[in-house]
This record gives sequence, structure tokens and C-alpha cells, in this order.
Amino acid sequence: MESFHEYMNEYRKQIEKGDIKEAYRGLMEYIMELRTYFNKKYPDYFVSGSIYQGYMDMTYFSFIPESLKSKKLKIGIVFIHDTFRFEVWLFGYNKQVQAKYWKLFKESGWNKYRIPSTTKGVDSIVEFTLVENPDFSDLDTLTKQIERGTLRFIKDVEDYLSKK
Repeated sequence: MESFHEYMNEYRKQIEKGDIKEAYRGLMEYIMELRTYFNKKYPDYFVSGSIYQGYMDMTYFSFIPESLKSKKLKIGIVFIHDTFRFEVWLFGYNKQVQAKYWKLFKESGWNKYRIPSTTKGVDSIVEFTLVENPDFSDLDTLTKQIERGTLRFIKDVEDYLSKK
């Protein structure tokens, strides 16, 4: 394993090249535009005022229908940097809510979407991959893919919870 100092030297080299800096800036701009798109198109939903940029591990914003907000649940539209994909997650407002709903989904055997094997060190309750290897050359199509998958995920989660 390299030392922190060696990692920082490599980081400096990559930043000086400029490609990573420009790619990261473009990604953050796209995610901010995506957040704005959802905010304008779905005024009845709560959309977080900012995005969580993360530590180059994940970047997300919240998109919350009233039906989930009343249960202290929220939806996250998430970009996973390591796997280079967009996902949608069901989150709890806090760890207690997360544990309660994770247990409900896990013990029911519901398998429509991925349920993490534990809540330890995990932020999600339920996850779904929206777009593998996104095509950033066609942002309108990418936005529509993310939107369709997110709305389907929300409907499925709402339907499941309405029966509990």
C-alpha cells in the first residue's frame, strides 16, 4: 500500500493534467442540472436544495414524495464513482428509521430490488441500478433513463409499503 504522501503526489500529477478536474466539474454540473430538472418537473416532491458531493465515492441528491416523507424515508439519486453508474436508493432520515425499514424489507423476502446484507456502514435500505456505464454524450436521454427508473422504483416501494 502506498503512503498518503505518494497518493498526494499522484493526485497532484493528475490534477495538473487537467482531465480529472474537468470531468469532475462536468459531472457535478450534470448532477446539479438533474436535480434542477426533478425539482421543476415534480413540484409536489421535495428535492434537496443541494447535492452531496462525497469523497469521490458517491454523489447524490434527495427526491422525496410525500408518501415516503411521512414515513421518514427518502429517495436518493446516486452516482457511484467506483462502478461508474447511477443508482436509486431508499434511505431513512436517520439510522433508527433505516434499521426499522431495512428489517421490514429484509425479513419479508422482498426481492424486487437489492437489499444490502447489513445496515452497518451502509446508507441504503433498498437499491436499484438505473444506468450502467452512462452515455454522457446524450444528457437528455440519460436524464430520461434516470427519471423513468426512479419513478418506477418509487412506485414499487410505495406499493410494497402500502401493503405493510
